[in-house]
Amino acid sequence: MDFVVAAGLIGEIALADTIGVADPWTVRARVAAARVAAPDARLRMHFHDTRGAGLANAFASVEAGIDILDASCGGLGGCPFAPDATGNIATEDLAWMLHRAGFETGLDVAALVATARWIGEKIGKAPVSSLSRAGGFPP
Repeated sequence: MDFVVAAGLIGEIALADTIGVADPWTVRARVAAARVAAPDARLRMHFHDTRGAGLANAFASVEAGIDILDASCGGLGGCPFAPDATGNIATEDLAWMLHRAGFETGLDVAALVATARWIGEKIGKAPVSSLSRAGGFPP
């Protein structure tokens, strides 16, 4: 592995919390360790919101300088090998948070909410995203 890292053969590293047990402090430490191990690699983070810390972990990742965040429209999904795990953080919740922080995502939050509701109707499961439930602010 050291040779692969030293040779610059790692283009991207993905760190995932598929069972939703991470916290922002651990996330910052893992990002720092990944940056030391492979400083030139893109760093992707993948959070499930099982215990309600998904967006906090995403925020900590952004502060730590990650490159890519995974999300799912409506927060729908799960994990086949983690019973009771929820879906990824919701794309619309993530985009709304990032927009409020001044980041330009290129995403249309209202369209994401509409899409999450449409998908929910099609699969018979309501989206779990906060924006699908409460809407944005200001409206």
